[in-house]
Amino acid sequence: MISRERLKKTLNHEMPDKVPVDFGATIVSGMSALTLAELQEYLRIEGRTLKIQDPFFMIGQMEEELRKELKVDVVGIYTPYTKLGVENKDWKEWEFAKGRKGMVAGGFNISIDKNGDIYAYPQGDTTVPPSAKMPNGGYYFDAIVRQGNISEDVLNGRTDFQEQFKLYSDEVLRGIQKDAEYYFNHTDYGIIGNFVGTSLGDFSSLPGPGLKETPGIRNIEDWLVAHVINQDYIKEVFDYQTEIALNNLKLYKEAVGERIQAIYVSGTDFGTQNSELISQELFREMYKPYFARINQWIHDNTNWKTFYHSCGSIPKLLDDFVEMGVDILNPVQCSATGMDPNFLKEEYGDRLVFWGGGVDTQHVLPFGSPEEVKTQTLERLRIFAKGGGYVFNAIHNVQANTPVENIMAMIDAVNEFNTSL
Repeated sequence: MISRERLKKTLNHEMPDKVPVDFGATIVSGMSALTLAELQEYLRIEGRTLKIQDPFFMIGQMEEELRKELKVDVVGIYTPYTKLGVENKDWKEWEFAKGRKGMVAGGFNISIDKNGDIYAYPQGDTTVPPSAKMPNGGYYFDAIVRQGNISEDVLNGRTDFQEQFKLYSDEVLRGIQKDAEYYFNHTDYGIIGNFVGTSLGDFSSLPGPGLKETPGIRNIEDWLVAHVINQDYIKEVFDYQTEIALNNLKLYKEAVGERIQAIYVSGTDFGTQNSELISQELFREMYKPYFARINQWIHDNTNWKTFYHSCGSIPKLLDDFVEMGVDILNPVQCSATGMDPNFLKEEYGDRLVFWGGGVDTQHVLPFGSPEEVKTQTLERLRIFAKGGGYVFNAIHNVQANTPVENIMAMIDAVNEFNTSL
């Protein structure tokens, strides 16, 4: 069975010959650039300098030789623009951590202050204030909130976010089409499209790290408060965002057709470590109708499966996820309250495909022994893979400073499990 067939069976809740594996197909299922560089060194994979897919998240780009080494089954199609609004082209070298060098987009520009903190600029424009900061010794950028006046008399959801949500350009669509055609015609990989613009209320996008100006509500606390005191504004933003998204989905469908098997719809987190971030009632009022419209269009017009990422504890929202048309749940944060893997598989295994959950990236993978990593990985595979409907991935991206020996223990466990099927 080739990887694409394996993924299709899995997404249809059928048991494949092996559990399909993903590393790097989405922005939330990859590896830190530092970890990826260390892994390539360990495996003695030489060649081109590592590319950093998105400097804001500091996620590395998976190369073909490493995909083969890790027995990856899924690749992703990305739009060319990073979270900082810089196009991935004209690559240049950058020393980013522990003496490691990587390639970043030519338009990616930074400054460093006297404390060693690194500042990045929206669209690479150093004439405007920086939009992101990486503390000295850190491994990610944090968005800098540049919120201005948010009095009700100046707020307008459509105009405040019109620069953030736009129709795809012809150039972007040609690139998406080219990548889809290449992977479909020249490889056996399963393919997921990383669609942009449907993550309603996503905290990583809200401050507008890729925008030179950020009108409207951009502070996360103010945004959450507005869910109670200014719901009309939130809905105005979502109305506009959904309108643009539906038009972009039509353009995306024209570009990729049925070459992809799944599409990344949302990366909005609705859970904390211990509970849902908002009530079920508020979710149903503010988010569910919009996501349902988006999912309905996808299901009515394509054969794609819908991929939703939400960290944290979200058991009270899972029935709503199913009802609004979510097919795939990621990252499956089993360490959060109420997210026990046995419960998830027993209650939702016939309705949701679990993409992730393979090993705990908060504690076990970075800090456990290789034996502990292998034991947990095998246990998760036994639970989630039963009957199909499971794509192996760690819980979210593999973090910087994760021991390579632990990553290899995880991979060895997956290979051992798949060999036993």
